[in-house]
Amino acid sequence: MKIGFIGTGNMGQAILEGFIVSEKVKKEDIFIYDPDQLKLDTLIKKYGVSTAENENKLAESSELIILAVKPNIYDKILEKIKSNIDGKKKILTIAAGYSVDRAEGILGNDKKIIRTMPNMPAQILEGMTGVVFNKNITHEEKAEILELLTGFGGAEEIDEKLMHVFTSISGSIPAVVDIFIEALADGAVLNGMPRDKAYRILSEAVAGSAHMIGKTKKHPGLLKDEVCSPGGTTIEAVAALEKGGFRAALIEAVNKCTEKSVKLSEK
Repeated sequence: MKIGFIGTGNMGQAILEGFIVSEKVKKEDIFIYDPDQLKLDTLIKKYGVSTAENENKLAESSELIILAVKPNIYDKILEKIKSNIDGKKKILTIAAGYSVDRAEGILGNDKKIIRTMPNMPAQILEGMTGVVFNKNITHEEKAEILELLTGFGGAEEIDEKLMHVFTSISGSIPAVVDIFIEALADGAVLNGMPRDKAYRILSEAVAGSAHMIGKTKKHPGLLKDEVCSPGGTTIEAVAALEKGGFRAALIEAVNKCTEKSVKLSEK
């Protein structure tokens, strides 16, 4: 499949690297365009991909066009390339709040649109991507795209109405986890541990705990119970978190983030 990237920001570069490192796509089948020539030259040298003269030339030569530009210029880019988009080409968006209907409103409701929401760990090929397909994407194409997206982490098809909450629990969650780890490290430093060592330990401990849920398929509450010995140290930590309203704060964080995503999509 010939894949074209319009824009090469942080997320676009992460996806590009994921495709190449995972060997999901041959580098000779990837085309990129960005108005920043220095950035283009750097990426061509680093990955061995090809460039296009402009957005329209890229759309002409690509079967899948990935819009990796700022959300505020999505409409402008789609208007610019729509004459080069036929019923066989696929458009993949990565902008929060940019609906399938909005893309179809510019390109036409007979075009193939894929809405995605990757998260920041895609930069280390450990991302999680929510995927929405419009009615024109076939079952075979869905399977092909989902497999392609695993080049930089996991991928999950969801109903578009859930994309706002997906943004809350995946797109925005890295910041929540970062605060969580930083606060725990502060506690470790308070008790005499060097900060750099605390960060190393915590990053591994958090990753391991997350993988336990995925690999064992056990309920998170059950895994928590297995660690909490009667009268032990862990239950002391759990009690302190409950006293501080830990669960309620996280639930409210998801709720507020979801509300904000809805508001942004209405603009």
